[in-house]
Amino acid sequence: MGSEVNETKPQQQKTLKGLLSEVQSINKVALSVDCVIFGFDENKLKVLLIKSDLKKYQGKWTLLGDLVSPDEDLDAAAYRVLKQRTGMDDVFLKQVKTFGKLNRHPAGRVVTVAYCSLINVQSHKLRIMDNELHWQDVGSLVDSEMGFDHKDIFLTCYKWLQKRVQEHPLGFNLLPKKFSLRELQNLYEAILNRKLDRRNFRKKFFSMNFLIDVGEEEHNVHHRPGKLYKFDFEKYEKKKKVWAGIDF
Repeated sequence: MGSEVNETKPQQQKTLKGLLSEVQSINKVALSVDCVIFGFDENKLKVLLIKSDLKKYQGKWTLLGDLVSPDEDLDAAAYRVLKQRTGMDDVFLKQVKTFGKLNRHPAGRVVTVAYCSLINVQSHKLRIMDNELHWQDVGSLVDSEMGFDHKDIFLTCYKWLQKRVQEHPLGFNLLPKKFSLRELQNLYEAILNRKLDRRNFRKKFFSMNFLIDVGEEEHNVHHRPGKLYKFDFEKYEKKKKVWAGIDF
């Protein structure tokens, strides 16, 4: 009995010209960036928002974002948005996730890339205040409505922050260079949105041996002044490969 051979036709290769035609005629997709900027002030975690200038979302809070130009890199677009909207140009941005649901934008098919950053509100002053640029308490946004799908983007980046802050010392970017243990715990409680045991918290941080006593105390506080510390970034860089993070 002879065996049958199933012949398959070779897949037709696409030419660059054909692919270009396909992109231009079929995949009419715009690309944008949105920046989720977290800050810490008055013992509260905050996020930088702006009032929408689009009639459909008039009066609603939105993230800082814009379309990416055809000749512009993603990172460059994110930093441009931050510079144009806030005047700040010394902020580190981290790409977190891409959002591409259908109908997420009223203008058509728009895919957006979310960037996240953590800054100290007091040391990064806003230089532009257009469209009611505002530091909004994170807690007040959880049950609030935002423009576009920016609520989903914000919540995704917030969860990313809660996870990352226990894996890397990102939270120190939100504090002044010199801080008390009380301020440090207030920061982690604000980010994780839960109370932490004071003794256990301090024990964990001291066991890491990344805190440097600067020999100073707090000033103008309504409680007993605490010692001030700074984070030893140099020591962390040397040990981060073996550091297992913080388990609260």
